[in-house]
Order: sequence, then structure tokens, then C-alpha cells
Amino acid sequence: MSNDSRLPGFYKLSVSERRQMLKEHFDLDENVLEKLSSGLGVERADLMVENVVGVFGLPLGLAPNFVVDGHPVVVPMAVEEPSVVAACASVAKLVSRWGGLSTESTGSAMVGQIQLVDCPEAIDLDRVVEENRQKLIDEANRFCPGLVRRGGGCKKVALRFLDALPEGHPHHQESEERMPILHFTIECLDAMGANAVNTVVEGVAPLVEQLCEGKVLLRILSNFSDQRLARARFVLPVEALKTAEHSGLEVARGIVAAYRFAALDPYRAATHNKGIMNGIDAVAIATGNDWRAIEAGAHAYAARGGRYSSLSRYALSEDEESLIGSIELPMAVGTVGGSTRLHPSVVFARRVLGDTALSAERLGRLMAAVGLTQNFAAIKALATEGIQKGHMRLHARQIALAVGALDSEVEQLTEIMRNANNFQPGFAGEKLTELREAIKRSSVA
Repeated sequence: MSNDSRLPGFYKLSVSERRQMLKEHFDLDENVLEKLSSGLGVERADLMVENVVGVFGLPLGLAPNFVVDGHPVVVPMAVEEPSVVAACASVAKLVSRWGGLSTESTGSAMVGQIQLVDCPEAIDLDRVVEENRQKLIDEANRFCPGLVRRGGGCKKVALRFLDALPEGHPHHQESEERMPILHFTIECLDAMGANAVNTVVEGVAPLVEQLCEGKVLLRILSNFSDQRLARARFVLPVEALKTAEHSGLEVARGIVAAYRFAALDPYRAATHNKGIMNGIDAVAIATGNDWRAIEAGAHAYAARGGRYSSLSRYALSEDEESLIGSIELPMAVGTVGGSTRLHPSVVFARRVLGDTALSAERLGRLMAAVGLTQNFAAIKALATEGIQKGHMRLHARQIALAVGALDSEVEQLTEIMRNANNFQPGFAGEKLTELREAIKRSSVA
């Protein structure tokens, strides 16, 4: 396997030529590449979910040029939106010239919640939990022995009280009392943890009821995994950002101003963070992870201060010679369980990422780096030329297909649209008709 994340000229090659390059670059078996064409079969899909009638495919691309924590990485991304893979690869190439991205994480802890109702007023729940904390932890660990053997499992139990809904809320009740909630903190190691955490809180519920003399209602994990954070960061000299129209400092100041817009305004922040998730979701899908859980955790984290805000941050150094970009968000991902060994495309993606060395922690940090990279590409474009110029040039192929171009006509029609800088479907349709008429005339002649 090559110790290099660059794939020179990769985007210029045909699909078969790209696969040949990958075979040599990653020392891949032929059968791994062959399965990329067939993908997930209907028979296997029928074993994974209910009522299967077919398989829905997404383009699987590779973003080269990443250097993360000093190591070269080629990132697999499953996404249908044009420009995402190209933008990540382009920014990764720029950032890699200046040391790449650095990352860190806070561990693998997930929270399982148990909701208590109908507890006697006379019982002191704080005292009950304090006196029985170790007993609750030991009982919880009976239901995740595999995690415990590997050093994980339940590490902490805490009691919270939720206040009644405030006056003015449509469901406010005058007599409503505070609601007790038990939090079981479980180290999930390389598992995403949903099944393990749910098994734990359901298993320990009878003991909770016995000790607290109340009734357990909901028993489920929280996707607000704020104890499982991933962070990524880069530092670029402002001179690396200069364009034909703008100095590097002008571009850097524009990026910081654009970030402040997202930090202050939830309308802008929603779109800003959606761009981050464009990159993260694509890697999550490619590696067989639950992108819905990641999305839920990310957006909850963005609103943790009481107002929805930006997940990423950009600032100039004191001497204004460097731009610093960073991101922090929950990253509950796994490299064991789920579809990580069932889906042939996921097997390929894991092989590209190193497979045996791919821990959940490392994957989460990489995904944070990809999210920051994608966000930086978008915010840099917004602060300079606007988002549509580059996006629509890459979107041209989809427009060509949408107006009825055959595979053999797509490249010619795409080139016509790009040369005219016109990507309207009406224009594309007219030019497709002209192109076909020209071909017909030349064949007659």
C-alpha cells in the first residue's frame, strides 16, 4: 500500500483506469473492486431491512490529498451532490502544503437515559442513587460484558431533574413536578453503541424501579453524544488564499466575517452547518455509519448554548498572517457492528482507510476534518466568487442527463454549457437538439 494520499490525474481517468490505479495504490484484491460494480445485492439487502424491493445506489467517490495528524489519507465519500468530493480534495491539497489537519477526540462515551415517573414524594432520589451508585453500575455492566472485557462499559450513573414546562408553553401544567432522569454513561469503544446502550438501560430498569419505588417509562440512548466529541484544526498563511482579484488578507477577512454571520444568525447557521454535514454524511454513508444519528447530535450541539450557531470557527492570528480554522462536534461512529462487514462498498471504503487500524475514534476525527474541509471550501467560495460558479460547472453533467443526453453526449453538452457559462435546463435542451442535428448532418455528408 502506498504511503501517499495523492492520486495524480485521478479525475481525468475513466472508471476502469481509476480502479486499476486503486488496485496498485492500495494493494487491493480484484474481488474487492469487482464488488464495487454490483454493490449491495437484493438478496443481502433483504436480510438487512424489511419489505425489500430493490437497492438504491449512490455515487461512491474518493477525495485524495488529505493529510490528517501527519498521515496521508484518501477519503471515501458516498454522495449524489456535485462539487462535494472535488471541493474536499481541492482544499485538502491546499491545507496539506501547510502541515494538513490536526485532530483530537474526547473518548467514546454515550449516554443511556431512564425516565422515572410516579415516585413517592417521600423518597429522596438523590440519596438512593448516591448510596446505590456502584450497584447500578455493576448491574448495568452485566448487560454489556463484551465492552467490559475490552475496557469499556458503564462508568458513571447520574441523576438529573427536568423542570416543568414554563408558563406560556402550550402544554404547561400548574401542578407538574420536576421529572427525574437517570443517565448511564457507557464507554462504547469501537462500536457506535446504540444497541449496547439500549440493552443496558432496558436491562437495568427493573433494579431502578425497585430502588426508586417508581415506574420506569422511557429507556433509550441519547444521540446528543456530547461526551464523544471530535475536533479538527488547520492553520494557513493568509498569502496562500490570494486570488487574481483579492489579496490573501482580504480573502481571510471575508472568511472570518462569513463565519461571524453563521455564529450570530441561526438562518445562516443552518445552511453553514448543512455544508459541514455534506462532507461528514458522505463519509458516514461510505463507511456504513448512521448519518441520521450524527446529524441529530451535531445540530443539538450547535444549539447547546440556547441559540443555534456555527459548528466551525475561523479567526485570524494576532499578526494577521495566518487563518485558523477549527471545528468541534459530537461524532458517534463505529467500526464494528452494523453494516461495516455486510456491505461490499463499505468493505472497500474501510480498506481504503486502512481497515485493521481504523478505530472508531480515528474515524470520528477524520470525519470532523472532512467536515471542516468541506465547510472551508464553501465559505471561501462564498467570500470570493460566490457558491454557484464552481458548483454549477460541476453540476453540468447532471443537467445534461436530466434533459435527456445519452452517456455518449454528456461530455460534449457539458462543454457547451461551460463555455457559454449557462447551465439552465432550457439552454441545455436547445443545445442538445442542435448537437444531435449537427451529428446527423455530418453522418449524411
